[in-house]
Amino acid sequence: MGGGFVLVPLQVLWAGVPQRFANANSLVAIIPIALAALPIYYFRKGSPQVDLHAALFLVIGSVVGAYIGARLLSRIPDRELKFGVALILGVVGLKELLLP
Repeated sequence: MGGGFVLVPLQVLWAGVPQRFANANSLVAIIPIALAALPIYYFRKGSPQVDLHAALFLVIGSVVGAYIGARLLSRIPDRELKFGVALILGVVGLKELLLP
């Protein structure tokens, strides 16, 4: 579970940011967070904590997924988008409660 599960609802509910912008802001926020964390995990005492082979596949999948998601975001009505985000948050919350 990533920070977007906190960032998106806070932006929508507390800051009044539209759902589309909150989703986009969350994706953009990941870049500096990931860049700041990489050296901490890679240069940790002992061996690196980053599997670069697995990370490569994650980066490729993330780039493709972000592109497709950004294209779809403009086609989903706001009400359905809010419902979808709420549904995903609910499912993840239940999973965390029932299967920690």
